[in-house]
Amino acid sequence: MTADIRAAVAAERRDQAEFLSGLTEEQWNAPSLCEGWTVKHVVAHTTLPFHSSGKRVVLEILKSAGRFNHASDRMARKDARLPTSDLLDALKNNIDHPWTPPGSGPAGALSHDVIHGLDITTALGVDREVPHERLKIVLDGMKPSNVKYFGADLDGKRLEATDMDWTFGEGKPVRGLAQDLLLLVCGRTLPPGRLS
Repeated sequence: MTADIRAAVAAERRDQAEFLSGLTEEQWNAPSLCEGWTVKHVVAHTTLPFHSSGKRVVLEILKSAGRFNHASDRMARKDARLPTSDLLDALKNNIDHPWTPPGSGPAGALSHDVIHGLDITTALGVDREVPHERLKIVLDGMKPSNVKYFGADLDGKRLEATDMDWTFGEGKPVRGLAQDLLLLVCGRTLPPGRLS
């Protein structure tokens, strides 16, 4: 199972590298679904493990009094000043990198890549569908603690995917593509008309 998930991580990174290679400079500087971040900030964040040392990350977290999100934001803003080609190369050269988020395994790495990839494509209005076998791994890992972590307001709502067999929560149905519902779980604000 771990080997299958690692293969899915590599496939997702490969797809994203290909997609990002075709973006214009204007698209790189366009807003993403991550509040206050452009596409370039998101890629600086997702490639952080490939172009930064563990020591740097620890020092930045200490500077932020243990607040990882605060440190993460500061690092992304700094690293987004790197040339776009450097960030793209960091991704392309680390397709098979074994990094996983702290306290998480390969499924956490896949979630990180898939969610942030959607932060980019959804914001840009690009019609990219994450393969369902990858989405299923990510969706199967979603728990109430994720909703709390991301600050999503899903009280009294039951998310129902229209393109695969997945539901989440209880209450009034909210329907849409599974990848859009995943973004909802992650506290993102979707463009209008994507949910019913």
